[in-house]
Amino acid sequence: MEEIPKNVLGTELQSCCFAPLTGFYRDGFCQISDEDVGTHIVCAVMTDEFLKFSKSKGNDLSTPIPEWHFPGLKAGDRWCLCVLRWLEAEEAGMAPNIVLEATHEKVLEYTDFEVLLEFKF
Repeated sequence: MEEIPKNVLGTELQSCCFAPLTGFYRDGFCQISDEDVGTHIVCAVMTDEFLKFSKSKGNDLSTPIPEWHFPGLKAGDRWCLCVLRWLEAEEAGMAPNIVLEATHEKVLEYTDFEVLLEFKF
């Protein structure tokens, strides 16, 4: 029997976003995978500030890449972020809010639940 993924609240992992389609598997969920070296498990709500920050760090999330079926993100979009990028943004005061119900429990191996609560969407 396959184990149901859990979120940081300890309940069943909810979808992050279907439009644009997010997640390592592009299935709408911030799930873990051994293939995902970036650990895209934080369901974040994009802000202009974060998108500029991410671009300044070499990860342009706002420019469309049609050949990858990537529409480019804008403020208000939900997206599965790399946990280390989110933590880097949090340290810099640029972290976007997160959807706890759609953020994978593995995030708790990287930061405390209390920190996540400060950024609850």
